[in-house]
Amino acid sequence: MPFLVGPTQPAPLGQEQVSRFSLSGAEQSKNEPNQMIVLEWLFLTIAPCDAAEPWQLGSQDAATPMMQGIMDLHHDIFFFLILILVFVSRMLVRALWHFHYQTNPIPQRIVHGTTIEILWTIFPSIIPMFIAIPSFALLYSMDEVVVDPAITIKAIGHQWYWTYEYSDYNSSDEQSLTFDSYTIPEDDPELGQSRLLEVDNRVVVPAKTNLRIIVTPADVPHSWAVPSSGVKCDAVPGRSNQTSISVQREGVYYGQCSEIRGTNHASTRAPGNIGRLLSPLWLSRTTRGASHPRSKLLQRAAGAVGSRGARQ
Repeated sequence: MPFLVGPTQPAPLGQEQVSRFSLSGAEQSKNEPNQMIVLEWLFLTIAPCDAAEPWQLGSQDAATPMMQGIMDLHHDIFFFLILILVFVSRMLVRALWHFHYQTNPIPQRIVHGTTIEILWTIFPSIIPMFIAIPSFALLYSMDEVVVDPAITIKAIGHQWYWTYEYSDYNSSDEQSLTFDSYTIPEDDPELGQSRLLEVDNRVVVPAKTNLRIIVTPADVPHSWAVPSSGVKCDAVPGRSNQTSISVQREGVYYGQCSEIRGTNHASTRAPGNIGRLLSPLWLSRTTRGASHPRSKLLQRAAGAVGSRGARQ
């Protein structure tokens, strides 16, 4: 499940540009600039790819404020864990050293210690408060959904692939822009592609833009997850869940289905590309014969494609 965004600045949208963007497939192919093909290839080659590395123990680099909050909370809790580990280890070593039967053959008959009982009652009560307060704040912020997102994408889980719908864009038959995303087989990757992580059709979204992801299954339970963005949204049959993300940097982000539900569960990947704006070349190839987009962001991308075609 790769997640892609390409670096392209939009051009102002004009009526002539919109009409040019809705040209037929043959005319669109003639107007596709070779420069954009080269630039897109360079971007996919040099763009940072967020995937697990060999012998990696920590989390992947945060790409969203949500993931950054999760990592900060992890570091804060880890600090308290280290304090507890050091304190308990010291008490354990001290007890083993000073109360060994050879060192102290006659054990002390102490059954109460008011001071230490007060301390080990108060401090274990304070520490969970320092953990709970930021935890609840992060949980509530993760549950918030953007009221007016720039782009809405619907991810439909199948055995064993994903289907994506761009709800802000209608095709010529008034259907949402839809495509399937299959994992590339292990014996059929291209040069530079990650093994068992790449798909034939990536999700393409812009960086620093509010996105709404709607997740639902077509058969069995699934879970749409992209570790670098801190997103894991369950797809429950008969229901639609949603989450909001805003990726802060460009690159290629790899995800997967995180719900075990069959033999080919590991083959349900979800990579995507993140950039400054939707790639005009990708839009022109994916939306041939499409009507005008409803989203202003997609309209700007369409205008960028139209202006380039007019200059050819």
